[in-house]
Amino acid sequence: MAVIAAARKSRLRNALEGFALTTILQSFPTFAAAALLLKLCGNHDLVGDPGVAIFVAVASLVHALLAATIGPAFPALFRTLYEPAFFDGRLSLSDKIAEWRTHPVASLQLVAIVLLLSVMAVVTASVG
Repeated sequence: MAVIAAARKSRLRNALEGFALTTILQSFPTFAAAALLLKLCGNHDLVGDPGVAIFVAVASLVHALLAATIGPAFPALFRTLYEPAFFDGRLSLSDKIAEWRTHPVASLQLVAIVLLLSVMAVVTASVG
C-alpha cells in the first residue's frame, strides 16, 4: 500500500513534506527554546510581544529552507541540520517520521529538547 502511495506522490508534494517535517520537528523546537531561554534570562522585551512568535515562525522557516537547499549539497557539513529521510519520495509521511526517529542523532535531539523545555517550564512556573 505504501508503494502505491509513494508512486503517486509528486516531487512537489515530497518536497513540501520534507520542508514541513524539517520545520516542525527540527527548526521550531530549537527557536522556541531559544525564545524561552531569553525570557528566562530576564529579557523583559519579550513579555506579551507578538514579535516573538513571528520571529520563531520566520526563523524556523528560513532554517528549514536552508536545510532543504544547502543540506543535500554538503551532507557531511550539515548532518544534524538536513535529514535525507524527510525528502525520500518512496516513503509515506508516517514512514518518514518513523525513519527519522530511529536515528541516534534524532533521538538525542528529541531528548535534549524535551529536557530543556521541561526545565525551562518548571523555572518559568516557579519564577512567575
